[in-house]
Amino acid sequence: MTDIEMRAAQASEYDAVQAVFGAAMMFEVTPDDLGRQLFEPERALVATDGDEIIGTTRALTRDLSVPGGVVPAAHVTGVGVKSTHRRRGVMSGLIGQQLREVPEAIAVLWASEPAIYGRFGYAAAAWGTSYEVDLHRVGPPSGPIRPGELGELTKDEALKELPRILGEMQQLRAGVSDRSELRWQKHLEDKPDDRGGRTALRIVAHRDETGTVDGYALWRGKMVWSATGPAYEVNVEELVAPTPTAYRVLWQHLLTMDLSAKLGYGYGAVDEPLLQLVSTPTALDRRVSESLWLRITDVQRALQERQYAVPVDVVLEVTDDLIEKNAGRFRLTASDSAVTCEPTDSPADLTLSTTELSAAYLGGRPLAEFATTGRVAEHTPGTLNQATAAFRWPLAPVSLEVF
Repeated sequence: MTDIEMRAAQASEYDAVQAVFGAAMMFEVTPDDLGRQLFEPERALVATDGDEIIGTTRALTRDLSVPGGVVPAAHVTGVGVKSTHRRRGVMSGLIGQQLREVPEAIAVLWASEPAIYGRFGYAAAAWGTSYEVDLHRVGPPSGPIRPGELGELTKDEALKELPRILGEMQQLRAGVSDRSELRWQKHLEDKPDDRGGRTALRIVAHRDETGTVDGYALWRGKMVWSATGPAYEVNVEELVAPTPTAYRVLWQHLLTMDLSAKLGYGYGAVDEPLLQLVSTPTALDRRVSESLWLRITDVQRALQERQYAVPVDVVLEVTDDLIEKNAGRFRLTASDSAVTCEPTDSPADLTLSTTELSAAYLGGRPLAEFATTGRVAEHTPGTLNQATAAFRWPLAPVSLEVF
């Protein structure tokens, strides 16, 4: 790869960067003013062959909820290499350099090809549930929706109300990404060409007894007719309802849409309480798959930035083939009031790599899962159970968007 160079992008190279990524993912790049405003050239790495950009990866500056808090996380996206330059180590060079340089202690992404990112220490840290619901069979709980609880918001109203609700969801579940004002504008952008044959975006909100918005859903409909009549489709793009009442009322509304036969939703948690709200759970056709992948880039800092479910005092011997500072022994001590993680020469209680730590980091996967295949080794009896209980979190992590 001697003829390939890597450097930060320039602001003027947005179109070229998007073109490389679009070609790699086989989609057409269209003009995007908000995307251009959100572009962070200093956080975009490009690989060049002469004057031509032939590879790219980007890190977005965003925060992520983790057990007990919200922390900076490099949101990695736009990874692609021109087909003419495959199998020359370009992607490996880009990803490796990016992970060694990001200032955040963790990096996250949605993996189009999971096999690629596992080579670099990423691990699936959150699993998502997608639903295809038979609305004729699902049988949502009976009971009226009281007038005044639900209403539609305009885009301007949503830009004022929804960020607060998303922030409340970050306090409830790990894996939820924040959105700046500009990113909210992008999220609610509703170009006709992006609707996939569905209606314009609907923004429905629930208000509590004081009139305060405490939950919302973003959805679209699609007119479909079958031989027996209307069989419309409801597509839920996002539902955020931190309170039980808002959650129940919003789902009751969406599951009882007139003329509709099917509902789709792609961003549920593995412990999504939707199952509790229907009388026929088998009408919820569910598919569970990996969603958010995570890579710890700074072990000491990352382990200090989250909280733990129970007190723990354990020495971890960590291996990392990519980031030298992560390799070594660390003593993790956590109580209800403090968390410390310091390098130590004490004997190791557990041995594992940053991959296993990354998988367990959001509290959704038990460390003991990896002991069954030898990827976590216990040296001090009892410490595996202690560490597993400490890293777990009461609610499963969830990621609400592909970024």
